[in-house]
Amino acid sequence: MSDRTRLIKIGGFDHVEPVYIGGGRPPVIQTMWKDRLSAADLEGPAGKETLARIDRLKAMGCGLLRFAVPDLRAAEVLGKLASRVSLPLVADIHFDYRIALRCLDFPVAKIRINPGNIGGRDKVEAVLDKARAKGRPIRIGVNAGSLPQDLRLAVEQGKMDRHSALVEAAARELAIFRDFDFYDCLVSMKASGIADTIKANRLFTQGGFSLGKEGEVPLHVGVTEAGPLVAGAIRSTAAFLNLLTDAIGDTIRVSLSDTMENEVIAGREILGALSDLQGAAWQGGVKIVSCPRCGRNSFDTHGFTERWLSRLYSLRRDLTVAIMGCVVNGPGEARDADLGITGAGDKVLIFRHGAVIRTIRAEDADTVFSEELEKL
Repeated sequence: MSDRTRLIKIGGFDHVEPVYIGGGRPPVIQTMWKDRLSAADLEGPAGKETLARIDRLKAMGCGLLRFAVPDLRAAEVLGKLASRVSLPLVADIHFDYRIALRCLDFPVAKIRINPGNIGGRDKVEAVLDKARAKGRPIRIGVNAGSLPQDLRLAVEQGKMDRHSALVEAAARELAIFRDFDFYDCLVSMKASGIADTIKANRLFTQGGFSLGKEGEVPLHVGVTEAGPLVAGAIRSTAAFLNLLTDAIGDTIRVSLSDTMENEVIAGREILGALSDLQGAAWQGGVKIVSCPRCGRNSFDTHGFTERWLSRLYSLRRDLTVAIMGCVVNGPGEARDADLGITGAGDKVLIFRHGAVIRTIRAEDADTVFSEELEKL
């Protein structure tokens, strides 16, 4: 979100909506499809569910959706999917430059490669030439687990810090892009350690890396293999807030051993926390306030919250919604909520700004809550 970085446009052609990264724009949230995409995923009921899920991710705040593309067959499938959705799709490619070339024949909005394992300079040049002709940006993705051999050995032998090796690897790849006059690129330097992630991105920013045209290279930040939901969200938050508070990072991905939806939610909440820390107005859509539940509970907050997460995070309005377990934590402690729900005995209470507006049966909770939400 630094205004030092070059503004990169992703999408904005054919039916694909444009997304802008860098140039002082708010960080864009992305996630990655968790399963291998097959032709069957685009057919019949499965195809409808694939498209519906992508629409839900987009509505929840996902700006870019990345897919692993391990072979040419997968490139064909991704190309067909890209022709059916407006959310910009990203092809993640390793080892075979021909896969990148094939993806560029379709409305795939961005390519992620690690030039160090994509082949020689001639193969990188072929990808860059076609990406330039098609107007598609490329992310240089450098991971701690796939450093060039000389840098990996230097780290193992204690001659170089891992974060310095990440930056050096990125700098080498940028030099190739500079040689071929390719400017629409982003860089990521990811490690599974929080400190290495922070240090690498800080060091890169201090270096002022630029391709000599319209600002520094935008950064995609993330802690790779961050872990399961709770651990991964905490580790990512620690890294992201350290960087984002200093305007380092233009797009984020919370890499969780969990669902894509939870990656997007975690990303939104991290950006919301950043907004709160900086004293800015909440601009993250719906803010959910929910109690942890205890022995006083008369309302299943966990079940209700789980059922409503996707729908609430899909609303494009700045609202506070409270989901509370009992009247102790209900209207009183959540009096600032635009809409709330809690339990009292065998009844459920719906309230607005601390005032109960409806008392209903538990089995009617979802229906009535939906009705009141529609009225806001």
